[in-house]
Amino acid sequence: MHKLLIPFATTAILTTPAIAQEAPVSQARQRADIEKLVGFGTRHTLSSQTDPKRGIGAALNWAEGEFRRSAKACGGCLTIARPETMVSGTRIPTPVRLVDVIAIQRGSDRPDEVVIVQGHIDSRVSDVMDATNDAPGANDNASGTALVLEAARVLSQRKFPTTIVYAVLSGEEQGLYGGKLLADYAAKQGWKVKAVLNNDIVGGTHGSDGLVDDSHVRVFSEGPRADATDKTRAEARRFGGENDSPSRNLSRFVAGLAQPGLEVRQVWRSDRMGRGGDHLPYLEKGYPAIRFSVAIEDYDHQHQDLRTENGTKFGDTIDEMDFPYLAKVTRLNITALAAIASAPMPPAPQVAAALSTSSDITWQAVPGARSYNVWQRRTDATEWEAKPVRANVSDTKVSLTGVRGDDWLFGVSSVGENGAQSPIAAAVPGGAFVPLAQ
Repeated sequence: MHKLLIPFATTAILTTPAIAQEAPVSQARQRADIEKLVGFGTRHTLSSQTDPKRGIGAALNWAEGEFRRSAKACGGCLTIARPETMVSGTRIPTPVRLVDVIAIQRGSDRPDEVVIVQGHIDSRVSDVMDATNDAPGANDNASGTALVLEAARVLSQRKFPTTIVYAVLSGEEQGLYGGKLLADYAAKQGWKVKAVLNNDIVGGTHGSDGLVDDSHVRVFSEGPRADATDKTRAEARRFGGENDSPSRNLSRFVAGLAQPGLEVRQVWRSDRMGRGGDHLPYLEKGYPAIRFSVAIEDYDHQHQDLRTENGTKFGDTIDEMDFPYLAKVTRLNITALAAIASAPMPPAPQVAAALSTSSDITWQAVPGARSYNVWQRRTDATEWEAKPVRANVSDTKVSLTGVRGDDWLFGVSSVGENGAQSPIAAAVPGGAFVPLAQ
């Protein structure tokens, strides 16, 4: 097996250290995972929690078992937990016990710094309250669950300076309850969440209109921050930053890691029009979070009762899956997880440039960082410039003489002792990778 050099985005990374081996993603393993998940009949959040063969309880127990297999294979490197709470709401009329299953791979140096990869395990048919009929949920979202399980199998064989959390969530179809549960859990644990990679509907390539796209994956990211305060919003109106939330720069970072055969199509909105996913509760808390989803959705095979009408087959079944495509999306997630878990936290830069022919960028030292790279881009440019304007800076400040700040946006990334580089944090109001309430 040869080393995989993570390709460095012209917008995100300067050098090319080999920070991850080629991900031995198994299509056969992922197919078996999805077949097993489909075999539970329904995984509706309101289905049985006690039946050993059918329903959400059996599915969650099986996922926990797979995490425990990975933990055994890596000598106990994974800690398994089952955060739970009681929930009720519009789609949960009677309070129900909600459970997530997570596996924690603690970092060797800074275990409080955390990157989360997640997918929801629950499924549904046409009637979101139907917890009885078969809801195979192959693409939505056994695909995301299979991705998380495979990432745990692969990355648990390596060590990282910071923590990776692999998460299987429930309650998404009933109102994003599983995402909220884990976001609350992360806050209670005091985790410094560097990134959340939410994978939801990541295993198909055919649209309901016949369009096919197996060479792109969409990555959704918020613009203005969900946790912005009135003060932050007012400052952003004055100084810019509408396109530089931590999640937006995380999206740029991941796009730069894309490998031949699968490009990232950045979608600059929090989620699809009129819909939502389990990354949204993290945004409310100020954590950087993005959503991976297929380039082309197939609405005939999503949220549908199993049936055939006028020659058209409906239902989210495994025969509609594209396993080579799912493997590519899984490899991209693994590459991003390895990159982020290997790197320090991004800095929290500030810029002073008013009434000046120079721009002064400053930031606080970041634990684990040996140096910093300073970036700039025009205010109307979508991506950071190809190379940093200052590279390998050992200080925590830079003065850019002759660079008038009115015309530019600035950012800073941290570089660890191992050469791994963080996403860029923008020197704009709300551009730092920390909740604004902190």
